[in-house]
Amino acid sequence: MKKLSLFIIIGMLALFPGHSHAKQKGDLMDKKPKNAETAIFAGGCFWCIESEFRGQPGVLYTVAGYMGGQTPDPTYQDVSKGTTGHAEVVQVYYDPKKTSYEKLLIFFMIKAHDPTQLNKQGVDVGTQYRSAIFYQDTRQKNIAQESIAQLEGADIFDKPIVTTIEHAEDFWPAEDYHQQYYEKYKEKTGEDHIRVQYKKQQKAKKNR
Repeated sequence: MKKLSLFIIIGMLALFPGHSHAKQKGDLMDKKPKNAETAIFAGGCFWCIESEFRGQPGVLYTVAGYMGGQTPDPTYQDVSKGTTGHAEVVQVYYDPKKTSYEKLLIFFMIKAHDPTQLNKQGVDVGTQYRSAIFYQDTRQKNIAQESIAQLEGADIFDKPIVTTIEHAEDFWPAEDYHQQYYEKYKEKTGEDHIRVQYKKQQKAKKNR
């Protein structure tokens, strides 16, 4: 991966469309695709991270789940205690002809969450909400390491990046009601979840 200048990184932001925290038409599939490439990210509550990725071109499917802990087959109640070592993660299936691991990783670091928050995102606090990139092979590990180094060198953030780079081990899918949570909530109630409303308000303030 070639070294990215600050100019190039900022320019890449224009490649990522906005999202509405709801299912977008286009590349998304209703069933898990076979033989698709995957990326795994953790950055706070998996409801929001999953929603962020579902609006991106080339993303085919997403699954919220748990990774990085020592307890087999953990439940949401187990992980919420912060004692299992797991992080709430999202497994992203994507089409490499329409996007890339590098683009998804940059989107994750710059737009999907705050990589300078240690073991928290917003009101969610604990190691289960840590910022982490779970690599599945040496290539992904190298891309993650180089990307973080380049972002740190580009001085984009006011505070140090605390995102960990961890080897992807057992992935435990979260309970059904956690999957595409914001989409289900809006379909049921006709309005955005309060967390989505808050995030939209914060983004609106930044764009003024």
